Amino acid sequence: MTGRFFIGLNLRNAIGKLIVYALLGAGSIVILMPFAWMISTSLKDLSHIFRFPPEFIPDPVIWENYPNALTKLPFDLYLTNTLIIVAATLIGELGVSAIVAFAFARLRWRGRDALFIVVLATMMLPRQVTLIPDFLIFRFFGMYDTYWPLVIPSWFGNPFYIFLIRQFFMTISRELDEAALLDGCSKFGVFWRITLPLSLPVLAAVAIFSFQYHWNDFFRPLIFLSDTDKATLALGLRFFQGTYGTEWNSLMAASLVVMLPLIIVFFFAQRIFIQGVVFTGYK
Repeated sequence: MTGRFFIGLNLRNAIGKLIVYALLGAGSIVILMPFAWMISTSLKDLSHIFRFPPEFIPDPVIWENYPNALTKLPFDLYLTNTLIIVAATLIGELGVSAIVAFAFARLRWRGRDALFIVVLATMMLPRQVTLIPDFLIFRFFGMYDTYWPLVIPSWFGNPFYIFLIRQFFMTISRELDEAALLDGCSKFGVFWRITLPLSLPVLAAVAIFSFQYHWNDFFRPLIFLSDTDKATLALGLRFFQGTYGTEWNSLMAASLVVMLPLIIVFFFAQRIFIQGVVFTGYK
């Protein structure tokens, strides 16, 4: 009787897992369909894109769409501009947010919790609300049409990243800090030598978030940059769409190449990324 009970229980568990996996598989197919159609369109001849019934597998496959798309506009220049902005903002957001999070998580000082609530409250303020004041300030200091308006805000920290890193820092045992201080280590030494090396998962998660946001950022470069030679990849795709909007195969090819670094980064760092996000709320 007991054996039958366990067999029935195992059978129900197997059926339940099968249903869950089937639903996840169906959802994955639905999510990946636009991406697969983008790849298919990027390899088609222009006359085959709007055929009915639709052709999912290109015939013939035209690989020349990729070099043709990337040479119609200076995408190499747009890539260089984007990498400069991404690198500068990534260093600023990661470094400053980690230092501020360490102060909120590991140091004791008057008004710490109240100020942390104020930092969290700024997350509810849309960036569009502060856009006009930001524009007026940067124009007053002569920084319009430069990269400074895109980089400087990142060097004052990001409240969401501060929250993530602070929550992770709080999961680290304080005994490690006390042992280091007894050995003569300074507060900054504790941060640099102990806390940061133990926080690589959350730092990697923040780096991926920052990289993805600034790589795809379209709005702020559109507002603060007027010289086309300083444009980013997101603006470059918009220029391409405005100039060659009817060439859907070339547009899909250029979009796929611009998207490729994000896919590669997440594919190789997904384990660290998920670990950092999960461990953030562990305590």
